[in-house]
Order: sequence, then C-alpha cells, then structure tokens
Amino acid sequence: MSALLFLSKSSAIRAALLIQRWYRQYVARLEIRRRCTWNIFQSIEYAGQQDQIKLYSFFGFLMDHFTPASSERNLISHIFRENEICRDAEWERYFCYKSIDVPDSYTGPHLTFPMTFCGVSKLVEAFKHKQQLHARYVLQILGETWRLLRILPNISHLSSCHTKEITICGDLHGQLEDLLLIFYKNGLPSTEKPYVFNGDFVDRGKNSLEILLILFGFLLVYPNDVHLNRGNHEDHIVNLRYGFTKEVLGKYRVHGKKILKLLQKIFSWLPLATVIDHKVLIAHGGISDTTDLNVIARVDRHKVRKTFHFQFKTEMSAYFILDFRRRVRSLTHHSSTPSQGPPRRSLHNLYTSHQHMNWSVDDELKKRRRLAGFDQSYGERKKPDSDSDPDSKGRLIPSVQMVDLLWSDPMPQNGCIPNEVRGGGCYWGPDVTEEVLGRHNLQLLIRSHECKQDGYEFCHNRRVLTIFSASNYYEVGSNRGAYIRMGADLVPHFVQYQASKTCRELTLRQSVGWTERSALQALRRQLFVHKSDLISAFGEFDPNNTGIISPSHWASATESVLKLGLPWRVLRPQLVSSTKNGMVDYQEWMKELSITEPKLEISDTSLLETMYKNHSNLETIFRIIDTDHSGLISYEEFRQTWKLLSSHLKTEISDDVIANLAQSIDFNKDGSIDINEFMEAFRLVDLSAHS
Repeated sequence: MSALLFLSKSSAIRAALLIQRWYRQYVARLEIRRRCTWNIFQSIEYAGQQDQIKLYSFFGFLMDHFTPASSERNLISHIFRENEICRDAEWERYFCYKSIDVPDSYTGPHLTFPMTFCGVSKLVEAFKHKQQLHARYVLQILGETWRLLRILPNISHLSSCHTKEITICGDLHGQLEDLLLIFYKNGLPSTEKPYVFNGDFVDRGKNSLEILLILFGFLLVYPNDVHLNRGNHEDHIVNLRYGFTKEVLGKYRVHGKKILKLLQKIFSWLPLATVIDHKVLIAHGGISDTTDLNVIARVDRHKVRKTFHFQFKTEMSAYFILDFRRRVRSLTHHSSTPSQGPPRRSLHNLYTSHQHMNWSVDDELKKRRRLAGFDQSYGERKKPDSDSDPDSKGRLIPSVQMVDLLWSDPMPQNGCIPNEVRGGGCYWGPDVTEEVLGRHNLQLLIRSHECKQDGYEFCHNRRVLTIFSASNYYEVGSNRGAYIRMGADLVPHFVQYQASKTCRELTLRQSVGWTERSALQALRRQLFVHKSDLISAFGEFDPNNTGIISPSHWASATESVLKLGLPWRVLRPQLVSSTKNGMVDYQEWMKELSITEPKLEISDTSLLETMYKNHSNLETIFRIIDTDHSGLISYEEFRQTWKLLSSHLKTEISDDVIANLAQSIDFNKDGSIDINEFMEAFRLVDLSAHS
C-alpha cells in the first residue's frame, strides 16, 4: 500500500514538474513575442522622430543660408520667430477673452476667476462626460497660466514630509482616461496631495487640450503643490506632426488660432525640472555628460524656442549653398531657363542618387551636431571649451542642455553618445549618471520620455527611474501605465493600471496576440510605402531576376531599406507567406501586401510612393504654410508645399504633376484644398486587418 502511495506521489510530482516546465516555456514564448512586438512599435516611433528632426533641420538650414527678404525663407520664417504682435500690452489685448460672449445655449461648465478647487472639479466632471469648454474660458485659463508661469523658476524645488506623499506622473499624451483613472485611484491634487507631472501632456491622444486645461486649472489653484515640467512634445513644431495642432483647430474653429499661439507661449515658459529635498531630480528626458543644473537654472527658457533644433550658423562650401538655392528657388518662382550645375534628380533615381551625393541634409545635420558638441568621428560628445568657444557661456550651452534634458535616453554602456535613434539629445551611461548625480549631491533621477511595458523601469544601478503614465500607448494591451508615490524617505512606490476595460478582460495570450497583430499591420504599412526601394534591394541579391532570394538576403535587404533594427529573420514567417523550398518569392510577396490604394487615380506611381513615404512630413509642411490655421490651402500654397518637400528630398516634381494632383483633390472645385480631406484620401489601411 505504501509503495502504491509512493508511486502515486512520485507520478503527481513528475506531472506537476511537466506542467510547470510547459507553462514556463509557454510564458517565455509569449514574452519573446511581446518583446518583438515592442521593438516594432518603438522602432517605427523613433524613425518618425528622426524624420521630424531632419525636416526641421532642413528648415533651419534655409533660415541660415537664405537672405531675410527671399521668398523661400518667408515660406517658413514665421515658425522660427516669435509673433511680433504678442508683446507686453499688445499681447494682453490680442488674447483678451472679454469680447467673447458665452451664449445662453452653452451647456458646458461656467467658470469663475480666480480659479477654485470647486471650479476645477467641475471642469474634470465636464470633460469626463465629453463636454467642451467655451473658448472664452479656455483663453482665460491659458492667460492666467501664462502670467503665473512667467514668475516660476526653471527648476522647481519642493520638500517632502511625513504626513503626505508626492505623486509623480509621466507621459500622458492626450489620454484623458489615464489622468482620470490616476485621480480616481490617488485623489485630486491639493495641498495635502502634491503632484509632479513630468511633461508630454499632449500629442497622439485625442484629449490633449482637456488634459492641459485640467492641469493648468489645478496649477492656478495650488501653485505650490502642482508642478509641471516641460516635455519634448511641448513644442509647437512637434505638435504640427503629432496631432495637437489638428485637435485644437478641430475643436475651436473660430478661436483655435489664438489658443494655439497662447499655448506656444505657455510651452516656452514651462519649468524644465523639479527637485525634491535636494536629492531627487525629475526631468522629462534625462541628462548628459555636460549637464549642469546651475547653468540650467539660469537659462532664459522662453527664449530657447525650439527644443530639438541646434540654432547655429554653419559654414558650408559655396557650391552647396548655390546648389541648395537653385533647388529651393522653384518654391515660389517659375523659371523657363535651364538651371546651371549638376542635373536634378528625379523620383525614379532617388535611391541611387543618395549614394553619390557629396552633401545632404544629413551631412548638414551632422555638422550642426559637431558644432553643438557632438563628435561624429568617434561617436562621443565633446565638452565645450569655455575658453575657446565664444558661445560656450551664451546660447550654445543652454540650448544643448535643454535638448539633452528633454530628449535624452539612458543606455546600459558607459559613455555619452549622440542619440541617433531619436535624432536629438544623447544616450548616457551609468558612469554619467554617477558623475552628474554625485556632482549635484543627488541620489535619484526620475525621468519619463520612454514607454515601458510595466509603466516604470529602473536602470543604472537603480539610480535612474523611468515613469510612463499613458497605458495602452501603442495599442490596447501594449503596456501598463504607472505613477509614483514618494514619501519623506524618498523611496518610490509604484501604482500600475490599465485604463482600457477591454484590456483588463483579456487573457495574457489574447493581449499579446491583439498587440502583435497591430504591430505587424504597422510594419506592413512601412514595407508597402518602400516597395520600390525594397525591390531594388532584393534585386541586388537576384542578378538573374528569378524573383527568389534566401531568407538571410531578404532580411539583410529589408533592414538596409527600412533601417529599423528589427529581427527580420524572426519576423519573416509572420510577414511573408510566399516561399518556395525555404526561399523567399519576393516578387509574389510584393503583390500580396494588402494595403488599400488611394481613392483617387494617380498615374505617377513615383509621386504616389513619395506621398505615402512622406505622409507626416507633408502634413507638417501643409500646416506650416497654412499660416491662418484655416485648414484650407490654395493651389499656389499646395504647389509651394510640394516644392518645399521635393527640395528636402532632393528630387524633382514637375509643376504639371502637382497641378493635376491639386485639381483631382479639389472635390468641390472652389480653388482650395482641405488639408484633412487630402491626408485622409491617402491614409494607408491594412486590408488584412479586415479579412
């Protein structure tokens, strides 16, 4: 009997071990899929940020090298200068809300000033029920916020105590559900419940303006207990690309332009960092090997208008300047005489022409970085020499340090190198963390800026802590949000959450599968818009034009075109179904990419591909040229947009092609083009998601 019991127990133990081993392998496979999915989302996001900075650097080059009176410069000059009307008393008059009446039909919240806790609470409830605040109150809140921010220091200092905890939140990115959930779980800001919000309140999500109004409202009521740090998305140029500008203009068609201008001013006055008990530094992005809080404390932060652009004059060869003048001259002038110099590149030979260029916007960007303290030759940042560099005590150090503070990311290796992934700021290692924190007698750096799967993550021997508060950032189930509670012991305690009820009801397998499908759809869109370049790259491995290449060659060619740093050989089975005897049939695969074509007939396929590749750049330029923020541009402005883009890409797009395109999308034939309708007409949709 005892022998039977022993065998029974032994069998049960073996069965339990087998189940445990199976479950661990199952969870490990899911974790691999989750990490791979994460890499896809993050690589595509950072590629977009690189694209944004390259475009903006191109604009900066135009500003530096074209005469002030030139029409090319005037196309974009307004984004580089402060609006002349917004000064002192004129500023107050221009943004005055008193002439705006609130009609009796208005059903939203009515606010009184000075703001009270009751007033902000009403605002929170109204936004929870999707009500819209009247433009008069919006301008009034923003005006009061601007007046308050002007007297705040660059670095806010606050003290902890044993009777109350400080709550620290990371990126919210327009996701109002996350902010409301934080308030539900943690309580509203008050003197007994101080908050630090660490930047990136806006863009991507649909309720960026509501988040700002709530945070500004609490800031006005509790200026000593609510602290707002600036993020890299608190920049009106970034907002052109990532949705906040479009959101404001859509919600406030009459007064949207004034609201945006006032927000532009407010963003430039947001504090840059917060320090708790002289021991914990909170900044949006991070630090670099040149970070000096004493320098940052003295920066005229509102004068450093562009937080990702190195505003330095650069010297370039006379030929390159003349060549660029020739290229961009076509933005506003039609010329019947042939231009001098090398022949212009067309869309069809863009891929090969890039390999033979002596100068490019990338080269210009690298030169700007070297002047900003980056040594591209060795991949290390040079510390500015204060004795020899005339700008080292002027604008160079403040602007570079602000870029580092808002854009940088930590890395596991020692050192400090340019952040080539994002295109701005730097990567800094644990040695830099030790040196900077030690020099300022700090024990912890809390930063945001990077989405983390669990909402938070320690690195650098637990001396750097990333906090991210926008849950489901990439897709439902992609990540948790989190916030920090910190008491007098300065030990961070984390609260995690998922704002989506749908996600909370999913199993782990369902959540990973949902997110994985979304990531693969985004990746297919990237593959689709690079079809021509991919076919050329595959052809390098297929000299006999068989249409067949090996999986390793497929992976190498795909990475050489997309440059996303992804494990393509691992991803191939999920992306490519056309295989023959273990080889990739890339010609058949290209036909299978299930992406919708535009609603319009476009005969020039190269133009169509350019439009898809540069969808975000096009929208950014459209909104820059649309100076009155009407959402409509004329045929001539449409032509200028395409000419500016073609100069940025160093390609040629003829006026006839542009004119035909403009006429085809002028749906009501009134001589103007609706920006939103145009962008929607060429939005890519993965048909496989609906099959």
